[in-house]
Amino acid sequence: MARRMPFRACRSAALLLCVSVSPGVAQAGVVINCTRVIYPANRKEVSVNLRNVGEAPSLVQAWIDAGEGRAEPANTSVPFAIVPPLFRLDPTKGQTLRIMYSQAALAADRETVFWLNVLDVPPRVPVNPDAPNRLEMAFRHRLKLFFRPTGLRGNPADAAKQIEWILTRKDGKLAIEARNPTPYFISLTSATVTLGAPIAALAPPMLAPFSSSVLALAQTAAGLPGTATVTYSFVNDFGGVVTGEATARTAA
Repeated sequence: MARRMPFRACRSAALLLCVSVSPGVAQAGVVINCTRVIYPANRKEVSVNLRNVGEAPSLVQAWIDAGEGRAEPANTSVPFAIVPPLFRLDPTKGQTLRIMYSQAALAADRETVFWLNVLDVPPRVPVNPDAPNRLEMAFRHRLKLFFRPTGLRGNPADAAKQIEWILTRKDGKLAIEARNPTPYFISLTSATVTLGAPIAALAPPMLAPFSSSVLALAQTAAGLPGTATVTYSFVNDFGGVVTGEATARTAA
């Protein structure tokens, strides 16, 4: 009979669990087949595939939250069930997570974002007083889960093209306002404004549906130019980074 390695009990909301000190670097053994999850409202369930590419078994816990990153799974309230929520995953083996929507009421005119958490806890290594110190860690993967109602106008692949870029000022510096007129979340990864020379925007956000965000630029604004070119990048439904270009105008 194969000997089962003992697992260390995990604190479910922990991002990093240190057991002992080591100069080595640990790596997560469990990998996920996607970087985001899209849940169409007309689907009974969606699946996420995991695989253990490490050399040791892992204890895996999965749960969904609504943005409470530090909350315990038992203290989150979301309209989804996930099966299985806790399981052992042996090396080279895979496991499918099934996510099911409870049909609780959510906004019908726009997407709603949740977060899928996958906690990967490696087994406890027996203590050997003659061995060098070790660092044992639990890794938490945290992925965005977008609930997408049926019948939303437009194509999510084209949402970033619909952003309205407005030149403005913030705290005496040039700034650019990004307005999202679509019912989709837009995950920007970069935005650069060209006014003779490229000027990077600070911390491009994830734009919520029908919202806007003002991004400061690293330049003093004595006056506002009439127009400027914005080069931006965003993450699409498949996790790929797409680049686009648009013209920014001065606020009326």
